[in-house]
Amino acid sequence: MTIDDNVTKISPQVIENTSDRGNLDEIIDLLSQPLSPQFLKKNPVPLPSRDALFRIVDQIRAVLFPFHLGNPELGQNSLRYFIGHNLSEALDLLQNQIERERWLLGNELHLDSNLIKSQAQETIKGFIAQLPQIKSLLESDVIAAYHGDPAAKNLDEILFCYPGVTAISYHRIAHALFLLNSPLLARIIAEIGHSLTGIDIHPGASIGNSFFIDHGTGVVIGETTIIGDRVRIYQAVTLGAKSFPRDNTGSVIKGNARHPIIEDDVVIYSGATILGRITVGKGATIGGNVWLTRSVPPGSFVSQAKVRQEIFDEGAGI
Repeated sequence: MTIDDNVTKISPQVIENTSDRGNLDEIIDLLSQPLSPQFLKKNPVPLPSRDALFRIVDQIRAVLFPFHLGNPELGQNSLRYFIGHNLSEALDLLQNQIERERWLLGNELHLDSNLIKSQAQETIKGFIAQLPQIKSLLESDVIAAYHGDPAAKNLDEILFCYPGVTAISYHRIAHALFLLNSPLLARIIAEIGHSLTGIDIHPGASIGNSFFIDHGTGVVIGETTIIGDRVRIYQAVTLGAKSFPRDNTGSVIKGNARHPIIEDDVVIYSGATILGRITVGKGATIGGNVWLTRSVPPGSFVSQAKVRQEIFDEGAGI
C-alpha cells in the first residue's frame, strides 16, 4: 500500500465531520498550492533528518564522555567496545545525512551518486580526524565552567546540568561539519542545541578553548564571530552584526565578516550587546547591559556609566 492509498482512504467519520468544518476540500486545495512553486518541488531523495542528527550528536557526545553521557555502568574493560560501537553507528548515520545534503547540491550541479558518496566519505574522514581536538576543547570548557562558577560542586554536575556546556558541545560538533562544507547539517545541529538550551550559536563562529557561558539563556553568537581562549560570558549577551550591507539589487550581501572579535581572557556580563566587526581587546571586561559598537583596547573596563560619560563628552554615540 502506498502513501497515496492511505491518503485517499478517508474514513466515513472524517467525511461526516467535514460538514462541520466549512469547505474543507477547498482549503486542502489551497494548502496544496503554495504561493511559490519552489516549495512544491519534491526532492528525488529524502532530505536530512533532524531526528537522525539529534541521535548522531547524542551518540558522539556519549563517545566523548562515555562515563557521564554514555553508560554510567561502563568499566575500563568495556570502554573501547562502547566507544567503537557507538562511534561506528554514529558515523554510518552521519554519512547518510551528508549524502542527503550533497544530493541537494547535486540536483543543481548534476552530480552523480558515486561522486556524492565519495564526497561524503571524505567528509567523514575529516570529521573523525577532528574528534580528538573536539574532546580536548570540551574538556577545557568543562574545567573552565568549574573554575568560573563558585556554585559548581564538581565536574559531574557541570556535564549533567550546565546548559552552557551542552550548547558548546553541540557547537563544536556543528562547527567541525561547517568547516567540512556541510553547512545545512551544521545549522540543524546548532538549532537542536539552541532549542535545548536557549543559547544560539551559529556553527560558523570560531571559539577558542576554555569557553564558559554562565546561565546562558538568551545568548546569541553570530556566524563570523571569533572568540579567543578563556573567554567567559553571561546570559543575554549578544555578539551580533551592526548592519547588513546590500548589493545593487537590494539583496543582503552574505559572507562578510560582520560580527565581533573577542580576544583572550575577556569577560562579558549579562545583557551586553556587542555589534559589528569590532575588537574587544585581551583581558577586557564588558559590564552588564552595555551597548558597544566600537573597539576597546586590551585590559579595558567598559560599564554603562563610562559609555554614557563618553557619549556626553564626545557629543556622539558609539
